[in-house]
Amino acid sequence: MRRYLCLLLMSFMMVGVYAQSGMSDSEVMDFIGKETKKGTPNAQIVTKLMQNHVDISQIRRVRSQYEKIKSGGGVTTTNIENAEGGSRGRVSNSDPKQAYQQATEKVEQNSDYRIRPMPYDRPAGSDYVEGEQMNGMLSDMTDDQSKNTANRKRVFGHDFFNREDLSFEPVMNIATPANYRLGPGDAVYIDIYGASQKSTQSTVSPDGDINIDGFGPIQVSGLTVAQANARLRSTLGSRYSSSKVRLTVGQTKTILVNVMGEVKKPGTYTLSAFATVFHALHMAGGVTDLGTLRNIKVYRNGALVSVVDVYDYMLNGKLTGNVRLSDNDVIVVGAYDCLVNIAGKVKRPMYYEMKKNESLGTLIRYAGGFTGDAYTKSVRVIRKNGRQYSIYTVNEFDAGSFRVADEDSVSVDSVIARYENMVQVKGAVFRPGMYQVGEDINSVRSLLEAAEGVTEEAFIARAIIHRMREDRSLEVIPVDVKGIMDGSVADIALQNEDVLFIPTRQDVQEEQTLTIHGEVQYPGIYKYAANETLEDFILQAGGLRETASTVKVDVARRVVNPEALQPDSAIAQTFSFALKDGFVIDGEPGFILKPFDHVYVRRSPGYNNQQNVFIDGEVMFSGAYTMIKRDTRLSDLVKLSGGFTDMAYVQGARLIRQVNADERARMESILRMESERQQKNLLEMAASSQNGSFNDIAMQTQQKELEKFNIPDSYPVGIELEKAIAKPGGDADILLREGDRLVVPRYNGTVKINGAVLYPNSVSYVPGKSVSYYIDQAGGFGNEAKKRDTYVLYMNGMVAKVGHNAKVRPGCEIVVPTKRQSRMSLAERLAIGTSTATIATMIATVANMAR
Repeated sequence: MRRYLCLLLMSFMMVGVYAQSGMSDSEVMDFIGKETKKGTPNAQIVTKLMQNHVDISQIRRVRSQYEKIKSGGGVTTTNIENAEGGSRGRVSNSDPKQAYQQATEKVEQNSDYRIRPMPYDRPAGSDYVEGEQMNGMLSDMTDDQSKNTANRKRVFGHDFFNREDLSFEPVMNIATPANYRLGPGDAVYIDIYGASQKSTQSTVSPDGDINIDGFGPIQVSGLTVAQANARLRSTLGSRYSSSKVRLTVGQTKTILVNVMGEVKKPGTYTLSAFATVFHALHMAGGVTDLGTLRNIKVYRNGALVSVVDVYDYMLNGKLTGNVRLSDNDVIVVGAYDCLVNIAGKVKRPMYYEMKKNESLGTLIRYAGGFTGDAYTKSVRVIRKNGRQYSIYTVNEFDAGSFRVADEDSVSVDSVIARYENMVQVKGAVFRPGMYQVGEDINSVRSLLEAAEGVTEEAFIARAIIHRMREDRSLEVIPVDVKGIMDGSVADIALQNEDVLFIPTRQDVQEEQTLTIHGEVQYPGIYKYAANETLEDFILQAGGLRETASTVKVDVARRVVNPEALQPDSAIAQTFSFALKDGFVIDGEPGFILKPFDHVYVRRSPGYNNQQNVFIDGEVMFSGAYTMIKRDTRLSDLVKLSGGFTDMAYVQGARLIRQVNADERARMESILRMESERQQKNLLEMAASSQNGSFNDIAMQTQQKELEKFNIPDSYPVGIELEKAIAKPGGDADILLREGDRLVVPRYNGTVKINGAVLYPNSVSYVPGKSVSYYIDQAGGFGNEAKKRDTYVLYMNGMVAKVGHNAKVRPGCEIVVPTKRQSRMSLAERLAIGTSTATIATMIATVANMAR
């Protein structure tokens, strides 16, 4: 019967929830879980909940309950294990899902077991919303509560009870305290040992008694463990006179604790019987911005039993006031009395809650004390006195007696970035740096002695002291270091913040060097060394190269006359030498170099690397040949190759020449100058043109044309090999250079007609036929042919224009240009035309230079 009454009571409570919102909290949680699994967006879930008359306050409450479940919050039931074969250890009563499940099982097994329904009871079989889905969905609805979190004051200790890594849960598996009082819900174990052996387990009923077979109910509620043992022994002693009886406590009961006042989640919480004040505050989410941490009061049966100061625990490690709670205890968190901000040079600057009788010294101690660079002689306090601001400067001796007030602002300044007993030495001393000026170091001599003296390269004829005047401007004082050290000049007294600078000889004169050019292993600039000879310097530069000339080595020396009143015509002096095995054999032996001398080792005119030329095609022995003399010609190369074969077409031989570095640089320069010239012309034309897009089109077209043109690695040289062979050394027998390739083709008895003809074609060569004959073989001129510009391109690279006695030869190509006008704009035609003209001019210029 009791079981049904209990279930009926729970049903009435659920109906009450329905009456308020239309859906219970458990149904809201189920609804969210199902919709989340379907993939419904969070905004639609909120809309559907509101359509079912669920207000935002209930949604926030469900979120709070879910967070309790997730983090292990308050509970409402006990967790009891069967005594038969079960463990007697205690488990935490802080898992609401586990407690709800165990309590439900207990109701099904024992109708006499009564539970307190949780405000977030869930129907059997319902699914929990997992992990961050529930938390993330509900957080969207409560973001408005945390919009100003970033602007809140950061008060020391206010986040102490809402940290996830601290729960303050009590330790369960400890010996039951002797003063622990039994109450409804406590699981007790009764062991009888001695002459009789028996163990039984029972739970203190809501009426406060335990039921023992053969003895009936025994009242134990309100008794301590020791008192309960005494009552059991007196009750069971008549039957078990030869045995001992002992009562122990297993799973403890839960208690109801009320947390009120300035906490984030005030209310009634069901906690373990071993819970303390800190655990209850953690369950309530910690204090609010107005809550106090210094004066938390605990009431029991209407009487004040404890006052908790959290700072005492956080800063001193004391648990004074953190008492174990009892059923129906009330924890009251009032508003703070005094909130003070401290900033500046303290170790933990932030807001601190202070008691009204606490001093500034206590505040500084709470803040961790001063930092190393703090100005401790006085601390600035700004106070609001009800009408306007007041400022107090508190020295370090009065900090212990100066009382702080609410909303005080304390500022600790840093030390001034100045020295009061410092001198510094820089430059050519062994130990430069800052030194203490005072008893031992008070003059230039004593400072140099403390710095271990001057170095060998120090310029001791004159040093300087930078001295700070009273108005913080600098003053320079000359110092005769040599005179001070040998006693011939009076020593100079030092003042605070003096800086002594000892220059080196390199500081007061130009760095002295020697330079070597030409045919040595490592030409360059070297540091001057006294008494260095020409032979020594050449050896220092790695010695002579194989290409060096030993009969002419020059030395150039600058002419220096610091007392001259007018310029001299002579600006340098030169010396010439001849060397053998690295030693001077002609000139002044052991010639001593002076600072800034330049040495020139010339290249020998008799040194030449092997230079190869190539011959391919119809010759007896084609391939690479080394030029044996500087004036090697075409005829010489033919002789070296053994002459022509029977199939050689000498009139069609051509020469291909490699572009050398000078020619490439010249081509690049011409191309760059032509590009600049064209851009200038196009800009001038664009300025006078009415077409706004003219400039852009012309520029882009010109740029594209120039990008298409790459400087070739080689170019053809027009030759007449048959004339060179007939008259060796003549004008046609041109000089060769390294990399030249002579190609002697096989006889080709065809003529190619290309360009603006009706049918471009290749036909057989007929001796004596004119150009018009071959054009007719290609169908004649086209409609757009430029007949007057027709030209013949011969196999040997020569070009002849028709009408200038151009003759047709085997293997040549007749080209008929077109006069067809494209649809390009004026700017495009200009750009392409000038680029083409430039390229043609450049190639022609290089070819002419090669001849």
